[in-house]
Amino acid sequence: MASLTTFTDEARIALDTLSGRATGLFSPSMRLGVTGLSRAGKTVFITAFVHNLIHGGRLPLFEAQKSGRISRAFLEQQPDDAVPRFQYEDHVAALVDQRIWPDSTRAISELRLTIEFESASGWNRMFSAGKLSVDLVDYPGEWLLDLPLLGKSYDDFSREAFELARLPVRADLSEAWRALAATVKPEADADEMTARRLAETFSAYLKACKDDERALSTLPPGRFLMPGDLEGSPALTFAPLPGLGQRARPGSLHAMMERRYEAYKTHVVKPFFREHIARLDRQIVLIDAMQALNAGPGAIADLERAVTEILACFRPGRGNLLTDLFSRRIDRILVAATKADHLHHESHDRLQSIVRRLTDRAVARANLSGAEVEVLALAAVRATREGTVKQGRETLPVIIGTPIEGEAIGKERFDGNTETAIFPGDLPEKADVVFQDFGTNHRQDANDPTIRFVRFRPPRLERTAEGVTLSLPHIRLDRALQFLIGDHLA
Repeated sequence: MASLTTFTDEARIALDTLSGRATGLFSPSMRLGVTGLSRAGKTVFITAFVHNLIHGGRLPLFEAQKSGRISRAFLEQQPDDAVPRFQYEDHVAALVDQRIWPDSTRAISELRLTIEFESASGWNRMFSAGKLSVDLVDYPGEWLLDLPLLGKSYDDFSREAFELARLPVRADLSEAWRALAATVKPEADADEMTARRLAETFSAYLKACKDDERALSTLPPGRFLMPGDLEGSPALTFAPLPGLGQRARPGSLHAMMERRYEAYKTHVVKPFFREHIARLDRQIVLIDAMQALNAGPGAIADLERAVTEILACFRPGRGNLLTDLFSRRIDRILVAATKADHLHHESHDRLQSIVRRLTDRAVARANLSGAEVEVLALAAVRATREGTVKQGRETLPVIIGTPIEGEAIGKERFDGNTETAIFPGDLPEKADVVFQDFGTNHRQDANDPTIRFVRFRPPRLERTAEGVTLSLPHIRLDRALQFLIGDHLA
């Protein structure tokens, strides 16, 4: 990303980093970015991360916890006063008391968790305070997909947008926008109402791509899906135009759209990169592979494209004592396939293989030299348990939980209160199968018995004899913690 920033940007990043390093001499900290496309489970992951550390959850593969070296973990005031606080307490109440999934990430938020521990090394105990602050930075993956725009002109952006829109999996959804765009002339005089109609139909197309039926992932500009306080502003009132190639005439529609696109990059995308992404030390990218698998090969291909662009946005690598004073590098990236509890454990390795195959190609294209990349199938909050049922002479492995109201398998629709045993089916043994394109069919038949994924309500938590609520159950959250922060607690 350095080639996409100016000298001034790099100078500001260096000053920010130097200031942060100076503070860290007396209060060691690390910044952990948590991202993923919508409904991948970012909010749930951060909530479970904090809840299990504060409440001493069952984390057998998290070495510092297993060995009893963590004395306590607690929340502190975050260092960035201009960034909204991650509302941990509200999200815990939603999960534990109401048994509903918390609201999805809509903007950047932050939370500081401080861990007091005893180092495993006698040498470290002499020179270390045994205290680490982890600043968890939660941000939408859709916004991250905007960063590649920094290296693209408006004409490049327009051309690529129309190429994507014509793909079989998108063509019907983009038809209204493409038809409207075909009626306008880029060289015509700028007109606010024309710009508004184009932006609205383009936004509607992007939102339709995001629905469960298609589950597409590569949908920049990200603020068109999550505008926040920019909704209705000129910075979001632009859209790609067809047939570009000539220099924009001053006062033309082409010139208006180009100016607003550049303003979007300058005032929205660059500050996001400089103030947040360039300050990260570690990163986890959460992927809802289940939703893409439900939608079919077109969604899988689009998810791979999105993961490639997301990974290309980071600054990977390891620095040294001198360079670390002025720039941060992400030395560990975890790509996690979420909602592993929607499958029987016999299919977890297959899910991990699918995501590893997807990630390996993305890592190769993104050139993440110097960074350690790991792939994991996890459930930050486990909503199901496992069992078996007899079907004739065959014994089937099932998952047992309470499907969310309105979820359905074939003609059966669930009420949100009844616990149900579901045979989710088996993922293919060979990961290559899910990457095959079977033509324009973008979604498997809802009655197809091969794979059945539904969403479940959060679990009803167990309580001790004294009435104390136990920590949130999970699958492999301990392995994620060990990879992301374990070495800092050694």
